[in-house]
Amino acid sequence: MTFLATTDRQIPPASFANPARGIANARFATLETRLETDTSSFWAYMRPGPKPCFTLELLHDILAQQALLRSELAPERRAESGSPVNYYVMGSRLPGMFNLGGDLAHFADRIRARDLGALRRYGHLCVEAIHGNAEAFQAPVVTIAMIQGDTLGGGFECALAFDVIIAERSAKFGLPEILFNLYPGMGAYSFLSRRLGQVQAERMIMSGKIYTAEEMHALGIVDVIAEDGEGEAAVRAYIDRNSRKHNAQSAMLRVRRRVNPVSLIELKDVVDMWAETALGISEMDLRKMLRLTQAQDKRIAAAQQPVPAIAAE
Repeated sequence: MTFLATTDRQIPPASFANPARGIANARFATLETRLETDTSSFWAYMRPGPKPCFTLELLHDILAQQALLRSELAPERRAESGSPVNYYVMGSRLPGMFNLGGDLAHFADRIRARDLGALRRYGHLCVEAIHGNAEAFQAPVVTIAMIQGDTLGGGFECALAFDVIIAERSAKFGLPEILFNLYPGMGAYSFLSRRLGQVQAERMIMSGKIYTAEEMHALGIVDVIAEDGEGEAAVRAYIDRNSRKHNAQSAMLRVRRRVNPVSLIELKDVVDMWAETALGISEMDLRKMLRLTQAQDKRIAAAQQPVPAIAAE
């Protein structure tokens, strides 16, 4: 298998003349990317640093990557390069986590400062990134979310925007915002209501329940369950099974987006309502939000601890 891997800061898209070369050589600070020529797939792994959430730096990198992909996968460029990418896969390098959602510490700080503009700006960045995935870069690309761990709040909303969700068996899914008197404002209602209907979407949002991969599969949210540690193999198996019908599948997904469109205007309007709602939560709710942030910080710190060596007998 041929890998072309990059893990550093972004190179400006304008520096590329050849589409395949441009995609392969893109570099980002918070995304590890690679082009697999054998599977015609482009892989991106989130690695946002010490916070297991959508930091501003991660959001800017995702948006820059999407702009590059839209440019390089435009019809005239695809014809030049021989269509190097048919599948886009997003995963995570966070141990046991896909993404735990919005930057709650940032939310709490801006809520206390009564900074409605900052809340809106952050939310708009989130939904621009989510919508970029939902529209598959305006190209005949099948997008796949590879979930190898917990995906909560905005992380779950991000996953819902993908065409296909492949999750390892121990993955957990949930929308915990109701626990601190908010609702998930970055796409959950838009995507879940189209998949499950309004009543079931609202029940899920208002419950705050954590769901297993099996439960998500039964609801039709997760498409494929993989055994733990086998997420990448499951993605490649999916691509192998479906590559011969990629033309039909990508066309069907375009039809899906036309029949049940999720517009960026809709997503931004919901963000604006979310930001206004956030300013109405109490100090007690803010303390609950910050306790969740502290729990997340402790979890990632524990996950990054080196495994102690076992003494030889």
